Amino acid sequence: MLKHLLAATALTVIVASPLAAQTAPNPAGEYEQLREEVWQDMLDAYPTLATSVGDRRGDGKLGDLSIEGYEEDMAENRAILARLDAIDKDALPEDLRVDYAVLHRSLADYLEGAQFDQDRYILFTNRGGWFSALASLPYSSPFFTLADYESYVGRLEAFGPYNADGIARSREAVARGLTQACGPMEGFEDQITGQIADSAEESGFWQPFAKKPTNISDADWQALKLRAKAAIDNVVFPGLRDFVRFYENEYAPKCRDGLPGISQTEGGAEYYDHLVRSFTTTDMSADEVHQLGLSEVARIRAEMEQVAADAGFDSREAFIEHLRTDPQYYMTDEGEYLRYAAALAKEIDGWLPKLFGTLPRLPYTVLPIPAAQAPGNTTAYYEPGSAETGQAGIYRVNLTELDQRPLWELPALGVHEAVPGHHLQIALQQELDLHPLRRNGTFFTAFVEGWGLYSERLGIEMGLYDTPAKQMGRLSYEMWRACRLVVDTGIHSKGWTKQQAVTFMTDNTALSAANIDAEVNRYITWPGQALAYKIGELKIRELRGRAEKALGDRFDLRAFHDAVLENGAVPLDVLEEHIERWMAEQAS
Repeated sequence: MLKHLLAATALTVIVASPLAAQTAPNPAGEYEQLREEVWQDMLDAYPTLATSVGDRRGDGKLGDLSIEGYEEDMAENRAILARLDAIDKDALPEDLRVDYAVLHRSLADYLEGAQFDQDRYILFTNRGGWFSALASLPYSSPFFTLADYESYVGRLEAFGPYNADGIARSREAVARGLTQACGPMEGFEDQITGQIADSAEESGFWQPFAKKPTNISDADWQALKLRAKAAIDNVVFPGLRDFVRFYENEYAPKCRDGLPGISQTEGGAEYYDHLVRSFTTTDMSADEVHQLGLSEVARIRAEMEQVAADAGFDSREAFIEHLRTDPQYYMTDEGEYLRYAAALAKEIDGWLPKLFGTLPRLPYTVLPIPAAQAPGNTTAYYEPGSAETGQAGIYRVNLTELDQRPLWELPALGVHEAVPGHHLQIALQQELDLHPLRRNGTFFTAFVEGWGLYSERLGIEMGLYDTPAKQMGRLSYEMWRACRLVVDTGIHSKGWTKQQAVTFMTDNTALSAANIDAEVNRYITWPGQALAYKIGELKIRELRGRAEKALGDRFDLRAFHDAVLENGAVPLDVLEEHIERWMAEQAS
């Protein structure tokens, strides 16, 4: 008996040892499993994201815009965040601690916003919404195989219920007094009607069918075109008309009069405080941001005064008036303007190996903003590309009102939107050796736009601002972003009128009247987003200055830039911790 008991005890020990190892806490494994679940859930929820990374599960789908879907998504995110909080983050290896911080910030921020009705029901700005995303499908979808075309047509066919859900949630916004302010939305319906043509074949949605691919049979091609025509004529156009009727008959009559800030809505002041934290990834208050903006405006204004004096003008204002009105700084031909912007972008390409050790493989191109979306839109913007869908990154330039778009602003504009700004950073992130959730599923505006504005400053080192006009153009663009700190907080936290914002921008920047009006309208309808640029840029500049001082002769600018970008877009506190570790490694 004793012998058997000892044997049993020994057997128990032998069997229990690996079992104990299997059930011991494994924070890294738990986190990696949770991260993968989040990524798979994102691919399920966002079909066009799935397409952009080569995953076919979202073929023919547009996603779920219903309020029920939103609430279900929030419940799932609360459960995920609880599981994330239960993981011992300090036990994770360094790379996963960065990963954890990024995911935790994303989820916590998302859920904080969900406490406010504004987050649930405000689905469009004066620049667009779910309906304008549909218009980008002909440019952003892959068109290589029969399945690609079938997926595109399926998404056109799916627009009916998708659009109806968007209208239903916007109708609830009207009922809750959460409409946009009246002034910035004037003419907004033109963006929608501009997508509607007399027939499917005359619309932008027909572009993918302009030429038959050789790998699709004649019969399949004819069937595809019949389906596409029916979808555009019978689903897309009627859906867009439904939205226009809703907007003109229900939404526009209930737009918000009076002060335009979001704080004028119920719970809006608290919501704006959330947006300040969210877009800047800091704990700054609206007042702190406002005061920082005033300080930056004063600093940049002094630099502008010096440039004006060096150019032989009595004052900054006199030089700006010259820049705004002298015909030598403007083009009248759209094609010529686009070619000028493209040639300048190519010139900047030549500088990249001098500033970066790692460059993305995906190229970019320079194209106009689509005609239906250009009026009243910003001067330029960037559309991310995808190797999987066969789309290069796109630096889009606004070709309307060329008398308001001076050539001296194009150097700063190009380095921000294309390279080394948005295209370089975003394309590189898509190619990093990171989990796909990090490469494609996280976006922090303070980092992305902060890098874009920092890139404008790199134009100094490239020698791009080789005339007083171009120097003033860069300073005007920096002043523009500094003014955003003042104007955005002024509108949404301090009760400014639109005219106060326009006057402040006019007095301090060299931007044209049309650009200033478009920008202020954007700030009103998209609260907080404009704060991210200057906050992010100042942090990157601060970190570079600290690295230069700490490393002295050992400071390598290319290595610094690679270090800033090697984790993709991250919150600013995560970036700071990473650069501090990098500096310590470089010093040793």
